[in-house]
Amino acid sequence: MQSIRELKRLLQTKKLSVKELVHETYKNLEKNPFGAVLDLNLQASIDEAEKVQNRINQGEDGSLLGIPVVHKDVLVTKKWKTTAGSKFLKNYVSAFDATVVKNLFEAGMVCVGKASCDEFAMGSANQNCAYGKCSNPWDQLAVPGGSSGGSAALVGGNFVPVATGTDTGGSIRQPAAMCGISGLKPTYGRVSRWGLIAYASSLDQAGPLTKSAYDCGLVMNSMAGYDMKDSTSFPEPNPDFCKFMNEGFSDSSIVRPLEKVSIGIPKEYLAAVSNSVLPAFQEAIRTFEFLGASIREISLPSTPYSVAAYYVIAPAEASSNLAKFDGIRFGQRSRGVKSLEELYTRSRTEGFGEEVKRRILVGTFVLSHGYYDAYYLQALKVRNLVIADFDAAFKECNFILSPTSPVVAWDINGSPDLQKSEANFEGVPKEYLADILTVGASLAGLPAISIPCGILEVNNRNRPIGLQIIGKRFEEPQVLQVANAFQTETHWHTLSSSEDLV
Repeated sequence: MQSIRELKRLLQTKKLSVKELVHETYKNLEKNPFGAVLDLNLQASIDEAEKVQNRINQGEDGSLLGIPVVHKDVLVTKKWKTTAGSKFLKNYVSAFDATVVKNLFEAGMVCVGKASCDEFAMGSANQNCAYGKCSNPWDQLAVPGGSSGGSAALVGGNFVPVATGTDTGGSIRQPAAMCGISGLKPTYGRVSRWGLIAYASSLDQAGPLTKSAYDCGLVMNSMAGYDMKDSTSFPEPNPDFCKFMNEGFSDSSIVRPLEKVSIGIPKEYLAAVSNSVLPAFQEAIRTFEFLGASIREISLPSTPYSVAAYYVIAPAEASSNLAKFDGIRFGQRSRGVKSLEELYTRSRTEGFGEEVKRRILVGTFVLSHGYYDAYYLQALKVRNLVIADFDAAFKECNFILSPTSPVVAWDINGSPDLQKSEANFEGVPKEYLADILTVGASLAGLPAISIPCGILEVNNRNRPIGLQIIGKRFEEPQVLQVANAFQTETHWHTLSSSEDLV
């Protein structure tokens, strides 16, 4: 599957029609590659394709016109089922489209289906979906990362050029890293959450998964923007997310495009990274130095506590957000019950998976009388410390650089090898610790992108390595500029997965 710009060129020159592109994409998605597809609706996709083709025939020239997109299954859609990967919402069809879905449709993108995700976006491996596990397009014995693993697998496997994802603690960036693609978590408030089935409302943020940083910028130009239906939406006009990347392309005299950029490397992040990932990261640092950036060590001292704080705050918000799934208004409803209490209990017990129940119970516990002060309020204080750490760091540098994940994708039914971190978190699920490099930016509401920076061979199969770039609030164009400079100099984002079937 070509990039957005390549597909646009084919559509504009009439070498390919929107309908032909959608048919071809649908035919491949129908095979449910990697277990990544949860719903398809050919007629709805063709109807959208015909409308967009008419716009092209009438001379309209939008950068996203006719480009296929798959939406993560926590973004509600009128013409496709939205299950959030849960039995609780089996066969649920929304009465309205999420703002992200609406914005991209109005920009001319054609929805071709819904992508698998961990149930209610709770997971780091896309193994918690009620409709089956998802696998990695580079190595089907490995996880794709989560919770946006289906979206990442379909882009990484070259089935679609764009997919939407959501990021609460790393759920765009981690699967992007593990599937060898680019994934941007925008600043909290940059993209509307209206129509996003909430996991943790103070953390959730939708964003794009694409082949390159430039394509992320193209999608953000239409995805982002103020939405009066979302009280946390940023009430300012969008910038041009491709502005600085376009400037770089137009001026071939710039040999060292990042010579005015300073990049910080958190020593606490490197302490958690496995030895197998470090060489690729060190090579990425050398590339940035070649591009002119100055590199310095910085400190984010609250990093060791960020995972614990995240796994208190996010479940607490989830326990509140998921209270509406009670078997009364919509979704799973148990039969043959004799009381309202039994209806609630059985519906939620039968409808929710084990990981969702675990997080609801944790969240309810930390919010309960006698434990609220000891756990939830303490976690909020740690969050403030994390925010202060980043604010202080950005006085020393323009951007923060790290691996996206301390490890590459681990085996399905296995667990990540996190020996450097496990000693400090005895009894904590290893999958949770895999988020240690991504939860900080989420807690602080910062923009961050993951881009490919290397390949690790595991059992004669390739598994990608991701590079994370974190920027200041609402500086997505600058983050994308730095990512694009790296991708202009390297080839990792151009590689295809070993399971390329298109």
